[in-house]
Amino acid sequence: MNIKTACNNVLLQLDQIVNQIDHIDYSKPIESLSGSTLGQHIRHTIDYFICLQEGCLSGVVNYDKRHRDLTIEEDPERAIESIAGIRKFVDKMPENFPLVLEVNYDLNIEDIQTVQSNFIRELSYNIEHTVHHMAILKIGLADITPYVRVPKGFGVAVSTLRYRKEQDFEV
Repeated sequence: MNIKTACNNVLLQLDQIVNQIDHIDYSKPIESLSGSTLGQHIRHTIDYFICLQEGCLSGVVNYDKRHRDLTIEEDPERAIESIAGIRKFVDKMPENFPLVLEVNYDLNIEDIQTVQSNFIRELSYNIEHTVHHMAILKIGLADITPYVRVPKGFGVAVSTLRYRKEQDFEV
């Protein structure tokens, strides 16, 4: 499976979940998530993809400087629209589109380092980031939305699913 297809699959799973969450539960603080909401985790995930999309316009991606669209964390319909837009963007982008990634791992000073990257590498990063937040979402979903049907493998890395399958664990 190619990376764009993998990304599409992850985004479809996220979309499937968002479509099931009641509007009130979407923005309800959850104790097991340190008071954050399902909408906040969904927005955070979507913001990274939007940052990548915007970075493709300028040639520079800096996830630290991403715009945080608070309407996505408050309105599941807005999240669904955003996911659809991201899927279209991913589909049309050339895989080897060159990018510069800016990072800063120093809390106290503005010490930006640059890393040569490309669209498909950043898309890979976004997939991993999304799966990580899907795992967090699964905890919140179990706590406050027992009515949501969570797809098998939601929030679990493909490598883990593959390992479990090899070990005859339930996948």
